Amino acid sequence: MAKWVYGFDAGRAEGRAEMRDLLGGKGANLAEMSNLGLPVPPGFTITTEVCTWFYRNNRSYPPKLKQDVDTALKHVGEVVDARFGDANQPLLVSVRSGARASMPGMMDTVLNLGLNDKTVRGLAKQTGDERFAYDAYRRFIQMYSGVVLEIEHARLEEILEAEKANKGVELDTELDAADWKRIAGLFKAEVQKLLGRRFPDDVHEQLWGAIGAVFGSWSGARAKTYRRIHNIPEDWGTAVNVQAMVFGNRGETSCTGVAFTRDPSTGENALYGEFLINAQGEDVVAGIRTPQSITRRAREASRSQRPSMEEAMPEAFAELRGIAAGLEKHYRDMQDMEFTVQEGRLYMLQTRTGKRTAKAALRIATDMAREGMITRDEALMRIDPASLDQMLHPMLDPTASRELIATGLAASPGSAAGEIVFSADDAERAAANGHEVILVRLETSPEDIHGMHAAKGILTIRGGMTSHAAVVARGMGRPCVTGAGTLRIDPARGLLIAGNVTLARGDLITIDGAEGRVYRGRVPMIHPEMTAEFALLMEWADARRRLKVHTNADTPLDCETAKKFGAEGVGLCRTEHMFFDADRILAVREMILADDLAGRQSALAKLLPMQRGDFLGIFRVMEDRPVTIRLLDPPLHEFIPHTDDEIAEVARAAGADPQKLRARAIALSEANPMLGHRGCRLGITYPEIYEMQARAIFEAAIQAETETGKPVHLEVMIPLVGFATELDFLAQRIAGVADLVARERQKKPEYLIGTMIELPRAALMAERLAQTAEFFSFGTNDLTQTTLGVSRDDAGSFLGEYLARGVLAQDPFVSIDIDGVGELVRIAVERGRRGRADIKLGICGEHGGDPATIHFCHETGLDYVSCSPFRVPVARLAAAQAAINKR
Repeated sequence: MAKWVYGFDAGRAEGRAEMRDLLGGKGANLAEMSNLGLPVPPGFTITTEVCTWFYRNNRSYPPKLKQDVDTALKHVGEVVDARFGDANQPLLVSVRSGARASMPGMMDTVLNLGLNDKTVRGLAKQTGDERFAYDAYRRFIQMYSGVVLEIEHARLEEILEAEKANKGVELDTELDAADWKRIAGLFKAEVQKLLGRRFPDDVHEQLWGAIGAVFGSWSGARAKTYRRIHNIPEDWGTAVNVQAMVFGNRGETSCTGVAFTRDPSTGENALYGEFLINAQGEDVVAGIRTPQSITRRAREASRSQRPSMEEAMPEAFAELRGIAAGLEKHYRDMQDMEFTVQEGRLYMLQTRTGKRTAKAALRIATDMAREGMITRDEALMRIDPASLDQMLHPMLDPTASRELIATGLAASPGSAAGEIVFSADDAERAAANGHEVILVRLETSPEDIHGMHAAKGILTIRGGMTSHAAVVARGMGRPCVTGAGTLRIDPARGLLIAGNVTLARGDLITIDGAEGRVYRGRVPMIHPEMTAEFALLMEWADARRRLKVHTNADTPLDCETAKKFGAEGVGLCRTEHMFFDADRILAVREMILADDLAGRQSALAKLLPMQRGDFLGIFRVMEDRPVTIRLLDPPLHEFIPHTDDEIAEVARAAGADPQKLRARAIALSEANPMLGHRGCRLGITYPEIYEMQARAIFEAAIQAETETGKPVHLEVMIPLVGFATELDFLAQRIAGVADLVARERQKKPEYLIGTMIELPRAALMAERLAQTAEFFSFGTNDLTQTTLGVSRDDAGSFLGEYLARGVLAQDPFVSIDIDGVGELVRIAVERGRRGRADIKLGICGEHGGDPATIHFCHETGLDYVSCSPFRVPVARLAAAQAAINKR
């Protein structure tokens, strides 16, 4: 028979810490503290299984639950010598939520439940304090009305403020017993007026109303949003904790507070927290009174004259300090505790693993490992890899005020503030004049690269997590928000419109690329600092991981950044990104628009020294680390000139007829460029393009080896291969160029030839491809597009709805679709190794920096992952965690 209710009191409990899934985090920890003999007010937990029943059975309860609750409630009363609903010795309880994952503030709580017109008189007599009793009563009515009866908080708060004004006082503490008694009556009258029924006096009706409200809050808007942000499954449900009340508002020897066993902001090993004398918990949350520091040291640091708990209540503080140390040792992690002192006696109301900043998490994990409390592997597993972005990018000051004007997708982490500009040229000009700017575009194109580089951050109205703006911004380490579809821009008039807010060119905005938010004005920021703990954790991670971590880098600066973050090679150098500089785009357009071999070769001759210099710079920086260079893979529409001015410019440079070039541009236009004339198809139809690139690569490699005395570990990658004959054709042409360069330079360039696996057919034909390819690099951006039949640039228009409606659990462009795309990767790995036992395997799409995808890559047996420079530490840690999990 199912057990729905688990009791606890000091010294014994029916549950324990390991029963978090059933009892929720709060219930499991209350049980554990009780079993440890800590001073916990007695109570009971209604399990998460009841929540599941509640939602599956039209918000009803299991048949035996009421009987179980009555039994548990009677036991609580016996422990504290009180009875629920008794007019002389009333038992009062709190009703709180408690999901298995901590969701602070997301669900509902009711305190002082069990009060009515009769029991409040009993409480006054029992305590000898009528003011306290009626204050507790009005608090209960106010809280119950908001949580259970769903009356807007302001309706009763207005009554309270009016009464204080009538009496000529400002603080709640200045009201006496008669005032609170009158206010309680006014509250109840307002409830009847608004609802057409009396406030419930029956204490059992009150209890079941509160239990239902807590279960109901699991599906409330706050909880749903929190679960979506933190990936908490909807079917987990919440438990309900019913516990005997203890009161921190019983005078100057009573208090309520929150304490952390270590500083949650810095990680310092020192008790940290706040408390309020003569107060209940909601007084701290409501901000009506300013809390006081728990420790004398913290009080002195803040220069407060108000006594700390250590000074005002030394005995209770000493007991709290001892309990805090014991709980941290028991749970082997930093604890977040809630407590109440009632007339000098300390009670523990909650403990849970404390939330902390990324900086604090690093220090706490490394300190605890050095203290011997946890192992190094446990320290590595304590850090969320994605949280390391906080350590590498500026972030908004959490204490700063801000005005949100739009939300979009969190495309590239970090925060930036600057003046609005609407074009790449404006961004470059403004930056050159010393202005900090945010480039705001409908969407970016490769031609915007100079403006993106000049801007402090990028905001686009369209686009997804792997759109051009997102990919380039991550590579540059620029904050970026994409898909902010509620915004409208009018570049011609220089306006950005966000609902009722209209901003002009030059106005200040702030973007938060980690949260996907846009704010009006400049929001203060906190700038990153690389700590000793960060370096130590990375050292431990490198010792544990099997996967190598490479970077996606197209410039020597990108390579320098990635090396600083620990990259062991370049897994993807996109050569098309090198062609968008103003001094190169013209030559590229000449090459593409040329209608004969001679015209193309003339343009390629201009590009050859530029490309050679590009590669030489990268080889110099990377020294003897492997460098994988992908040959040209642009959809042609990204290079074709569109305007009359652009066509005229190309015509002048090439000495050609503008009309002829316009006709050629029209002939080259495509209905679906992403699946069109690009990648290896370009290299086959115009072999001279790849031959020029191969020559530039080999000549640069030989020169770098000569200069540095170190070998260049070169890998040449052919993109978008679907047929083995495509790969064979181009591999032979590249080998021919290598032989030619060897004869000219009297030195044979050493290199591997390989291909990107970014088409389903390539994955299926991997065994045959591996007979030519010496390495595979999974281009999962395009492999996801071609497998799902979804354009990553357009997916933002509907993927949000898919995620919100549960059609998809996650964005497949952010974390790899393991069942679909992942299965193709597994097939390619197995068949590729069948064709070549020592084939080198890696991933170079944007997924290479996603922790969940890195776990998949480890399990699938890849050799390396490659990601943007600023995600290298994330990948190093995720790879270590994958190895630890596998073990």
